[in-house]
Amino acid sequence: MAIQNWSEDIVLVDLPQEPEMGDELKTITEVVRDRGDCDVVVDFSNIDIVTSSSLSKLLKLRKLLGDCGHRLVLCNVAPATRGIFTVTGLDGIFEVADDKFVALAGLQMVG
Repeated sequence: MAIQNWSEDIVLVDLPQEPEMGDELKTITEVVRDRGDCDVVVDFSNIDIVTSSSLSKLLKLRKLLGDCGHRLVLCNVAPATRGIFTVTGLDGIFEVADDKFVALAGLQMVG
């Protein structure tokens, strides 16, 4: 599993490609639901395509985090995937950082 506790209050997820991506997103949602006190960084480095099912799971994860005052930050998002976010109107919904170090630093500074 590519889910790791980066710090006390930040979870880092290295997403696998489809079809495993959906299972990983479901797992991290369960982890967040159980913990309830963390921000999440999702690394898209290995992703070249995102299905509508995975987009739905990302939205559920974002809502779960937002409802308890925490953040979901996506990083290393390929231009094609950013294009999907733009076309679907999700570019204004998801917080995106250039890489995981920028994402982690941003969360720790707000901390």
